[in-house]
Amino acid sequence: MKPIWIVDDDQSIRFVLEKALMREGLPTRSFTHPREVLQALGSVTPEEMPQVLVSDIRMPGGSGLDLLGKLKEQLPGLPVIIMTAYSDLDSAVSAFQGGAFEYLPKPFDLTKAIELIRRALDESQREAVGAVDVDSTPEMLGQAPAMQDVFRAIGRLSQSNVTVMITGESGSGKELVARALHKHSQRASGPFVAINTAAIPKDLLESELFGHERGAFTGAQTMRRGRFEQADGGTLFLDEIGDMKFDLQTRLLRVLSDGNFYRVGGHSAIKTNVRVIAATHQNLEQRVQEGTFREDLFHRLNVIRLRLPPLRERREDIPVLTRHFLQQSAQQLGVEVKRISESAIELLQAFAFPGNVRQLENICHWLTVMAPAQAIEPKDLPPEVMQSGASHHVAAPTPSSDVPNAFTASSHNGSAVAPSVAMPKASVLNLPGEDWQGGLEVQAMALLVEGRTDVWDELTKRFEATLIQTALAHTKGRRIDAAHKLGIGRNTITRKIQELGLE
Repeated sequence: MKPIWIVDDDQSIRFVLEKALMREGLPTRSFTHPREVLQALGSVTPEEMPQVLVSDIRMPGGSGLDLLGKLKEQLPGLPVIIMTAYSDLDSAVSAFQGGAFEYLPKPFDLTKAIELIRRALDESQREAVGAVDVDSTPEMLGQAPAMQDVFRAIGRLSQSNVTVMITGESGSGKELVARALHKHSQRASGPFVAINTAAIPKDLLESELFGHERGAFTGAQTMRRGRFEQADGGTLFLDEIGDMKFDLQTRLLRVLSDGNFYRVGGHSAIKTNVRVIAATHQNLEQRVQEGTFREDLFHRLNVIRLRLPPLRERREDIPVLTRHFLQQSAQQLGVEVKRISESAIELLQAFAFPGNVRQLENICHWLTVMAPAQAIEPKDLPPEVMQSGASHHVAAPTPSSDVPNAFTASSHNGSAVAPSVAMPKASVLNLPGEDWQGGLEVQAMALLVEGRTDVWDELTKRFEATLIQTALAHTKGRRIDAAHKLGIGRNTITRKIQELGLE
């Protein structure tokens, strides 16, 4: 985790903040003078850069406000908290006008100061969403004709700023295509900002997209730039655009039309230069007919359409993708890369993969943790794959000649958007043999190594899902009998089935 930098000539202030943040598990680095901060910025690695900076406003030979101004030039997204023992109006106004995250008068309550730093950390992480190094993302993989069509389309669009709509099932890799479009475009040096419009509560999505002014609503304690501002000069990827609420679609249409928008609570128009790439797994033409999606916005977004094929239409890519994900998982967990036998690959190629490439990636991560030997055999594959192979169940056939090309113009009404497919029951806790406690320990350790902070909730859900599915299999789907066998009530098992997505 990147450190919190503290700048104050008062040793006692530095000491108190360092110890309090240490108890919170937050790394720190302290300075006595703004000049030291500017010198350090020129020599630290990206991992050592500050995530939040807390600075005194008046120090011998230096000013926290001057430091704030220089930091905003070098690190515009860095939250800066200004401290001062001189609690006057001019200091507060100057701090906020200079772009400070918050103003902290001395003496301060230590608990409240830590809460403020926590909020600044959250803001720093939100500012960093999407603004990643695109060069660090792996290239897309695929030898199948359907994927070659996608690659050719990306090449043709590389010198264009035209709006693109990406369609495809959940988990098929729509964001990877969007990143590739950005990486190979004239905007590659600008930011790539991604937002999943379906993952953010409707009441907060407007603020996430357009930002808000300080005091615009309860909890808006500081001005915040939205995704459109963050993506200025680059690309904004709007995932699951079909779920956006109708009134917000109107605001989006205006931005796409003239490039101007207002922050929530703002009165001054902001101009932005952003290329928009949208994605959906839904049939937008149908949603237009149903009246839940604006037709004019649909035509504005649907200038060029890219159809991303599901994994079942590119089975020949499964071996190379599998080996790539196994290598990636091994690097993440710091273990030796596991090999996979041809017979295990054949079973994977026969599997339906309703969760597409994302499900294959999850399976490879599971295998890296759970497979007992370095060589993965068919018996090591997850139960859902084994059951599929045992029943000779192969999902949808390979595409016929009427499947449209990946690269289609807006005048083409046949969008060929595949219907939404339920995600696989990958949440089931798969534990080897009788040593289920050992398997639980392994899975817990894998999640902890990933840095997850929801390990208890995640494994509890998997455990409950495994119990319920096993009981339902034993009672041939009779819920009341399954609840009785498990020792829980009928209402409890019904609620759990809904919560865990086991319908």
